[in-house]
Amino acid sequence: MSREFEMSLMGELQFFLGLQIKQGPEGTFVHQAKYTRDILKKFDMGDSKSMTTPMSTNTALDIGRRWTEGISRDDRLTSYSTATGPDIQFAVRLCARYQASPRTSHRQAVKRIFRYLKFTPELGLWYSSGSSLFLRGFLDADHAGCRIDRKSTSGTCQLLGTSLVSWSSRKQASVSLSTTEAEYIAAASCCS
Repeated sequence: MSREFEMSLMGELQFFLGLQIKQGPEGTFVHQAKYTRDILKKFDMGDSKSMTTPMSTNTALDIGRRWTEGISRDDRLTSYSTATGPDIQFAVRLCARYQASPRTSHRQAVKRIFRYLKFTPELGLWYSSGSSLFLRGFLDADHAGCRIDRKSTSGTCQLLGTSLVSWSSRKQASVSLSTTEAEYIAAASCCS
């Protein structure tokens, strides 16, 4: 690369676009502990109690009264925190669906995500230097999980050896009539 580009050696990479990187002979660990602490401080959640899961399985985000007081574009949870957090991908994406018209239930869900981040600030991604080059993929879909339009949500993850290299969670474009169809749509959209 140095033949093609002008480069300077500034030492071992430790920070890159908000990501903290720790390199060693066994592998590389990528996390966002500093970003997590900063966002908790910004939203005055540093002293809140911790939660062990980012979202309850029986959370209903589409009901309740409108929440407008004190909200601004900067006060919304962004998907930036999912760069090293596949564990919060589903919860963040679900809350993001409602950010144009947030309700009180959405505010409570975002606060729970923050409390979970407080519980897991050092959680990140481990890329082993001895990992094999065997690619595996997993996917799942709920059936009619959205209570508003009855569309399903798909989730996928791909591992190269033991290292997670890609993940996503998204609402499907069409309504499926069965769990089998929801899984088929998830597989078709993942592989296309």
